[in-house]
Amino acid sequence: MSKRHRPRRGSLAFSPRKRARSEKCRIKREEIVAGRKIQGFVGYKAGMTHLVLTDNIPHSLTKGMEIFVPATIIETPPIRVEGFRLYKKTHYGKKPVTEVWAGAENGGNLDKIADIIKSSAGDSPSLSMIISTLPEIVSGVPKKRHEIMEIKMSGDIEKDLEYAREVFGKEIRAKDIFKEGDFVDVTAVTEGKGTQGPVKRWGVMIQNAKARRSGRGRHVGCIGAWKPRRVRWRIPQLGQTGYQQRTEYNKRVLKIGENGEEITPKGGFLKYGIVRNDYILLKGSVPGPKKRLVRISHSIRTHSEPGIPEIIYISKESQQGH
Repeated sequence: MSKRHRPRRGSLAFSPRKRARSEKCRIKREEIVAGRKIQGFVGYKAGMTHLVLTDNIPHSLTKGMEIFVPATIIETPPIRVEGFRLYKKTHYGKKPVTEVWAGAENGGNLDKIADIIKSSAGDSPSLSMIISTLPEIVSGVPKKRHEIMEIKMSGDIEKDLEYAREVFGKEIRAKDIFKEGDFVDVTAVTEGKGTQGPVKRWGVMIQNAKARRSGRGRHVGCIGAWKPRRVRWRIPQLGQTGYQQRTEYNKRVLKIGENGEEITPKGGFLKYGIVRNDYILLKGSVPGPKKRLVRISHSIRTHSEPGIPEIIYISKESQQGH
């Protein structure tokens, strides 16, 4: 008799699958991309479309040919630089030392941070930027409250302090951070599906007719051994599905535009509306539903450098998908 091969259903890599605390994603990675003044940007997912472009990826089977590519539109209104926070390295990790906010009593006074940097050179100080979003200028997002979050800088403390003096209290646009042809990582909270059973949540098989003695077949046949008398965490069970923070790597920036009419279908995007600000066109899909806050970071994984793509056609038909 042949050996039965039945690998487990569902990856345990993201366990426990709990709801995200907030839609403002926290990027915890320590990697810093060299040569970048700040490490990321923020936008709102508007929808998807498709376009036709000339394939310029090296060693591709369709190099030089016109190909059909799905793409996601992320509206990226400007972000406002609200302040800066100084960290120092300790035996227990990075600890905040001080911070400066625009509009406060010490607003615009970065000399305080500069003095601390000079006196604590041996503590490997680092500077991060505190930014706020501007959702009130986005027609498709029904928000009034500004999201406050931190973005890492280049890691070179002298250059970071010089750049901080230039942009303190001002607005930054997406084209100041990215360029067409770049590869980025996107982080967002996925679409929530509430409490679901093990079949939908983990992909376990539906039981056959013989096993359905109770009239139900959408559950796990055995949840564990007699000893130890407990249910282990590896057993697929019902629970929260979706609404979890996820990161997708190496998304190519196909286009950075300023005129939303170039990509907005007639009547606006379904369940979103009209794109009125700057936008970024990314190849492929992005986690989360429409209107979701998306954090865009410079890619930390190795990738090719095919250059700026040559776009031939962008569809403006109404899109029904996400």
